[in-house]
Amino acid sequence: MTTLTNENFQQEMKAGERFAFGENWSRFLRVLDEERIVQAIDSLKNMLEVDDLKGKTFLDIGSGSGLFSLAAKRLGAKVFSFDYDPQSVACATELKRRYFDNDPDWQIQQGSVLDLDYMKSLGKFDITYSWGVLHHTGAMWQALGNASETVGENGKLFIALYNFQPFLSKYWTFVKRTYNKFPISRPLFVAIYTPNMLLLMLLNALRNRQYARGMSVRYDLYDWLGGYPFEVSTPEEIFDYFKARGYLLGRIKTAGGRMGCNEFVFQRQDDA
Repeated sequence: MTTLTNENFQQEMKAGERFAFGENWSRFLRVLDEERIVQAIDSLKNMLEVDDLKGKTFLDIGSGSGLFSLAAKRLGAKVFSFDYDPQSVACATELKRRYFDNDPDWQIQQGSVLDLDYMKSLGKFDITYSWGVLHHTGAMWQALGNASETVGENGKLFIALYNFQPFLSKYWTFVKRTYNKFPISRPLFVAIYTPNMLLLMLLNALRNRQYARGMSVRYDLYDWLGGYPFEVSTPEEIFDYFKARGYLLGRIKTAGGRMGCNEFVFQRQDDA
């Protein structure tokens, strides 16, 4: 499984068909501190409407930096993390080493959400979490279906997916594809959009606000510019998709008609 996943990943990287998310996350770990961890914990508690996750199992699909696996572990969950990108796997492994070294209740693997046999082998979880990941697989609807296979009875599925916009979605697909296919273009795109990053940092400072979910404006910029494959959906499409599969919508936070992620928390019904 790991060997085949590694081969597929490396082929996609060489072809310029995938962004090096793990490389970006490894740089993010340099600025990760206790304040950011607490922000991540609070965002989980808020969307899942819980005070803790004691006695719960938590699956982190596309664990990235490992921050939200760490947040779930801090809340008391038994955590299983996996990612397609080997450097992302290394990031989660590093966070486990720092905060929960040798803890058997946090497992980390390399794997693909598009591999249905792999997904079924993981079993069922109380909470399946995948924030800003499934739209980067190249087969979003397949990924959504496979992710839903891991949710146990009355379990929750917490996902975030890019919002559809008629013109901007096409524009950003072009930017992201170009950024990955032609490395020479990257300094240009970074230069164009860095002022936006600086403005957001200034506004946050003036309002005495931290960046959402414990993330970093700087590293989110690289993630946004390079985040490819790239797919989008409307809130209605996602709602209808999971309603047909026996899920109830518990919470939703939309991007407000702009580019960004719509967040959903669905709950699986007993007869799903």
